[in-house]
Amino acid sequence: MQRFIFLCCLSAIVPWKALSDDLDARFPVRGLSIAAPPVAQVERFAKFIRHDLAARRVNTLILRVDFNFAYETHPELRDYRALSRRDVQELTRACRDNGIRIIPQINLLGHQSWANRTGNLLRVYPDFDETPWVKMPEKYAWPNPDGLYCKSYCPLHPKVHEVVFALVDELCDAFQADAFHAGMDEVFYIGDDKCPRCSGKDKAELFAGEVRRIRNHLASKNRQLWIWGDRLLDGNLTGLGEWEASLNNTHRAIDLIPKDIVICDWHYERAEPTAAYFALKGFNVVSCPWKNPSSAVQQVRDIVRLRDQSNRVLGTRALGVVQTVWSGANSFLDAYQRFIDDPGRDPAEKSEAACFVRTFASEP
Repeated sequence: MQRFIFLCCLSAIVPWKALSDDLDARFPVRGLSIAAPPVAQVERFAKFIRHDLAARRVNTLILRVDFNFAYETHPELRDYRALSRRDVQELTRACRDNGIRIIPQINLLGHQSWANRTGNLLRVYPDFDETPWVKMPEKYAWPNPDGLYCKSYCPLHPKVHEVVFALVDELCDAFQADAFHAGMDEVFYIGDDKCPRCSGKDKAELFAGEVRRIRNHLASKNRQLWIWGDRLLDGNLTGLGEWEASLNNTHRAIDLIPKDIVICDWHYERAEPTAAYFALKGFNVVSCPWKNPSSAVQQVRDIVRLRDQSNRVLGTRALGVVQTVWSGANSFLDAYQRFIDDPGRDPAEKSEAACFVRTFASEP
């Protein structure tokens, strides 16, 4: 009977809060990944943590901070209005009081630009750029002749880790975090033929080397590394293509990195069964939906099935689900409030708010 109730609950038939007290043991990670709020919205976001995340039994919060923090080690990299230590303490306290593990994120390696804007790291330290000859366009469009999606820093630049690890350490200290999310998704620029350091090198080995370097730095401080999993999947073999997987040969890095890294396996339109692949490769894994509620529910079911029907060693590697939000924190909170206030809302609506509510139902 307990197993039946558990499976029904995780299929969004009955609420998460109706589960027995062993929920953390049966489904360890129930998470949300979202951008850190702007300064003016910290109090509102802390209230969301206390009243909504807690009610929906969310126990993990991945906060994409990047440069939205008043770094003291490298103040030149701060956003114009950045979170203070007091702001971070308020968010951390809200999580701690409600049993929520908070994991800060800075995008490392890739995602050093967006559209036609260069990110703070490469803007301040342009010599870190893997492809400095690729100029940011006045108006961005995809596809483009340069193959520009997002800029990357060069993983072999002798000074880059001195800077980024200082940020990582300071941010993790501020959040009192025992884990860090390094992003590392959608890395299209790596091992470029024109790079004086990376040219001719194996892209899988370059990617794996950067993962190991970050992992080892965190491990020296008793912290765990989380990353997105797309670069570790073969886009040709799986049919997943260049976004949800790799077409530039980084996928072989999966056999070159430590197994204590947590993989965030994102698929947004379909519940692709790659969480099982990561588990079979020896990694702990979470499935990550976005705004398709039916896909999210299937991803939850697949994780339950993997945990419930596999041997103990394999099954326990399927940790749970992390709902991703790619709009700003304030925009998401507005959309979420409108959705839950609407008595005629469609639970199948394709939106971040609908997907979050369906994944972590607080009512039948």
